[in-house]
Amino acid sequence: MSYSAEFRCFSGCAGSWPVTQPIYRCPSCGGLLEVVHDLDALRDRSGASWMRVFDDRYRQNRWPYGSGVWGKREWVMPQVPDDMIVSMYEGGTNLFWAERYGRSLGLSDLWVKLCGNSHSGSFKDLGMTVLVSVVRMAIRDGLRVKAIACASTGDTSAALAAYGAAAGLPVVVLLPRGKISTAQLAQPLAHGALVLGLDTDFDGCMAIVQRLAAEGIVYLANSMNPLRLEGQKTVAIEIVQQFDWQVPDWVILPSGNLGNASALYAGFRMMRDLGVTSRFPRLVVAQAENANPLYRAWHAGKRSVEPIQARPTLATAIQIGNPVSAPRAIAALEAMDGLVEQASEEELCEAAARADRTGMYTCPHTAVGLAVLEKLVHRGVIRPEERVVCISTAAGLKFTEFKVRYHERSIDGVSAEQANPPTFLPPDFGRVVDAIDARFS
Repeated sequence: MSYSAEFRCFSGCAGSWPVTQPIYRCPSCGGLLEVVHDLDALRDRSGASWMRVFDDRYRQNRWPYGSGVWGKREWVMPQVPDDMIVSMYEGGTNLFWAERYGRSLGLSDLWVKLCGNSHSGSFKDLGMTVLVSVVRMAIRDGLRVKAIACASTGDTSAALAAYGAAAGLPVVVLLPRGKISTAQLAQPLAHGALVLGLDTDFDGCMAIVQRLAAEGIVYLANSMNPLRLEGQKTVAIEIVQQFDWQVPDWVILPSGNLGNASALYAGFRMMRDLGVTSRFPRLVVAQAENANPLYRAWHAGKRSVEPIQARPTLATAIQIGNPVSAPRAIAALEAMDGLVEQASEEELCEAAARADRTGMYTCPHTAVGLAVLEKLVHRGVIRPEERVVCISTAAGLKFTEFKVRYHERSIDGVSAEQANPPTFLPPDFGRVVDAIDARFS
């Protein structure tokens, strides 16, 4: 059976376009696009048969099935041949049983999907492997652009630069100057990308990169491009696969540009439509209080999101006031009986510290999700017996400055109740014994 996917208008306008065409909005209404699969063709296998296929491939060393994305290639991007795939064996990340942290909240079935355990250290790898592979195929077929480009708060630029370097394709990244971590800045520099630090925020960078793409100078790699979401939807599929094809009760997702909410929904919907599962989990989108346009709209009863000026937040990757994928996220929330909640700077800092004390090492964005989890448990919205998965979007090691500032108690407005600064001593045995006794007596 021949499988295929194409671009169509998210709002339902007539027409379709090949996935290799550099198109980012519907020509009729100007709205977002989505990737649509030929589900009738995919129904040539039963749900149980697809489960066996995906289980047989999982984390193999046979190209390209070791990738958590390309091991599900028929559901992701079936037209891409093996020799065009650009993969770092992304996906297949740990579903971590947060036993101690969950027990402290009264939960026995809490899990954290560690998407930061990936090549560039974030979930963005999952989408970038698909996008760069399709662009590589499109260039082979005649597409001409100067570079692949993105606006970024750090992780998107790192992933794009890595995959572009692996493919031998030029990359341009637009970053808000002084608003990403050192580790995030170093990654695209190391991979040879043209790094442009602009004196603006993410939304300002995004406006410029969209114009560059509209004029055909670059190919757009932000999640406005639905190719990214095709890779990211495999997080949903992989979570269910890791639970022996059982659906959890809740999925909590920190989000800024809101593409991942739509991606998770696409994955859960595809499993249901193809007979792998029969229900959805409930979706929680967690936003930083300083960058919360979806939270404001949702709690005002609106189903459209008005842009805001995002204020500085320690969760820099989700400091976005004009989320491109807002319509997609609204649709996901409605379909999955979802909720939107927010976390203050103090709440996210303390949630990160509590989780770290149980063996995790959370990035500030994951901490937004954990802080929201704590609120929902406290209110009785999430019950003790329910299975909950929090999505960890990036590796904590990319945000060392955040950790150091917390433990030095140097974050304005944050009391740092669990700060653990180092103790400095002379090389004296007795003083060392005294310090141990003072801590553990």
